[in-house]
Amino acid sequence: MDPCPFVRILVGNLALKFPVSSKPSLLSVQCFCKIKLKNFPTQKATIPLVNNKKQQENQKPEGNPLSSSLAACYSLDKTQIDDLLSCKKPKNLEIELYIRDNGVTCGLKDGKMLGRVTVPLDMRKSESRPCVMHNEWIDIGENNEGEPTRFYVCVRVEPDPRYSFQFGGDPECSPQVFQVQGSVRQAVFTCKFSLRNPGDRNLVSMPSMTEPAPPRNWLPSLGTDKDPSAKERKGWSITIHDLSGSPVAMASMVTPFVPSPGSNHVSRSNPGAWLILRPAQGTWKPWGRLEAWRERNANAVGYHFELLHDSVSASPTTTTLVNCVINAKNGGKFTIDMTNTVSTPVSSPHSSCDFGSGPGSGSWSGSEFGLGLLSPFVYKGFVMQSSVNNGNDHSSKPEVEIGVQHVNCTEDAAAFVALAAAVDLSVDACKSFTRKLRKELRQSQSFVV
Repeated sequence: MDPCPFVRILVGNLALKFPVSSKPSLLSVQCFCKIKLKNFPTQKATIPLVNNKKQQENQKPEGNPLSSSLAACYSLDKTQIDDLLSCKKPKNLEIELYIRDNGVTCGLKDGKMLGRVTVPLDMRKSESRPCVMHNEWIDIGENNEGEPTRFYVCVRVEPDPRYSFQFGGDPECSPQVFQVQGSVRQAVFTCKFSLRNPGDRNLVSMPSMTEPAPPRNWLPSLGTDKDPSAKERKGWSITIHDLSGSPVAMASMVTPFVPSPGSNHVSRSNPGAWLILRPAQGTWKPWGRLEAWRERNANAVGYHFELLHDSVSASPTTTTLVNCVINAKNGGKFTIDMTNTVSTPVSSPHSSCDFGSGPGSGSWSGSEFGLGLLSPFVYKGFVMQSSVNNGNDHSSKPEVEIGVQHVNCTEDAAAFVALAAAVDLSVDACKSFTRKLRKELRQSQSFVV
């Protein structure tokens, strides 16, 4: 099945240059902008100022980048793309520029508006290849001497196709996973949620692709009325199988979720953790580690996800891909996006239109560095996104989007699906220990692969 079309609008390389005759105090003010696209949330970003020396030299970001960072990013699915394409006139990206000198942090209080910039977005130019909509200075006003204040911005639109998946139900209910394209749904994976034997403390070691049968003393535990999750939540595991029944990825809880002393919540200082594993020569090989906890004095779950690298040294090396907080009441999105992050082990060279983006930047190819496209540690641009429910909706069906450039085989997609399942299950694992979990998360089950 083909991937779903997506497009990203990237805004970055911001810079502001006041007239040379401006007061010196203008060089110490705070400037920021509001970036607006109709039917999308407004995004805000600070604007770096060009100092006097660069003003006099009239240097441009092209020759000496002032800000190679991404200021805003909009992701459009097929429906949103079609809406823009159906418009007779190109839609505009609007940027409002503000200045203030009272030290208030960006976003809490508006200052004086300097001006407004509009950039037409002709989506037809970017249907099949990246397209730069704007990449130059713009005059936004003049002082008493007739000298303009100048604003630099780069706006790029690029295709960003993604594979879309949806769980057929909650991960703990062992659902099927469907690949989705428009109205077409095709089953591609099955999930198996399991609870390990409460007496099994060996949660980290997974030497083989199959698990031993549960011991005989496991059966009497079904007759107890005690809720083992009242003091700790441990031993959860979800295995992803392809349609032939072969296991292709696993998420296994390797550090129990336990309440911090004097509390009923999992704290950031002692988070629970999952290993995301992939098959390798008949064994499970750790690919990533996910930690989760309950934010203090907030109805939110914190996440930290890192890749695990093979290393010849005594201690393994890791690369952090995500540090985020998601509202536990309303849910949200768990996103891995390396658009504005230096990837490892290679980094993208800077240019006037390079925000560290993915293949659309035209400046980088994994094979050029001898790594090949199959290197599991080279992630650039949009990587993945999964929906996270609030833990109370028992009919949720987590959705997962994965950047096409990061899927070269079934196991690649399955690893992200397993990660999405662990993210979703962590909401339940981080619930207050005064609350009783649903039966699927409490009753002992056989661990079958």
